[in-house]
Amino acid sequence: MDFDVIIPARYASTRLPGKPLIDIGGKPLIQWVCECAMESSARRVMVATDDERIRNAVEGFGGKAYLTQSGHNSGSDRIAEVVDSLETPDDAIVINVQGDEPRMPGVLIDQVARILADDETSMAGTACHRIESSEEYLDPNVVKVVLDAKGRALYFSRAPIPWARDKDSDRLIAFRHIGIYGFRVGFLKEFTAWPMTELESTERLEQLRILENGIPITVCEAAELPGPGIDTPEDLENFRCWVTQNG
Repeated sequence: MDFDVIIPARYASTRLPGKPLIDIGGKPLIQWVCECAMESSARRVMVATDDERIRNAVEGFGGKAYLTQSGHNSGSDRIAEVVDSLETPDDAIVINVQGDEPRMPGVLIDQVARILADDETSMAGTACHRIESSEEYLDPNVVKVVLDAKGRALYFSRAPIPWARDKDSDRLIAFRHIGIYGFRVGFLKEFTAWPMTELESTERLEQLRILENGIPITVCEAAELPGPGIDTPEDLENFRCWVTQNG
């Protein structure tokens, strides 16, 4: 199974400016993410960034980074620029691991890549896990996904879906979307050229652009869960504590 991992990393962040370069246990955050990705079966792990400082940091620890345009709206757009510049074949597989996910298991990266490797007609894949608490289910910052009988996404939402009409919460099965994506390269370039759709704009979820254009997204239930991503100063402090406790 051949695939590449590309990690989009931008310098600007409202809550954590320069987030990819924040030092954690003597390493920048982006290095932690790269090292997780290298535990997968990926042929190559690369960083796509809009900032020279991030590229220099990645090259400083022996990684590979590509400088992209600064005006991209999403990590997928940034990755599409890299695969285009590298003239990556359209049938190749690329995995988007977000640059603020320092605890993304290699086994999960492989699992998402396997979705496309096992089905050459599949254009996009992602992952999910079961929601275990009502707090998580009701949290609009937790993206939920509803699946069809074949494991394809019917819809992604920040709203609590599916909704139990009769309030029988003991029987409700809901899934949290995990923000990792696999793409067939040709489809990635096509998808990122499409205009933003209304549902995508409303929910602020770019994967809805794919569904609104009638393309299925296959979803696997994660064999191993990732640790929390780094979105807030509290997340950062929690990860620092984890690093201290786990060496």
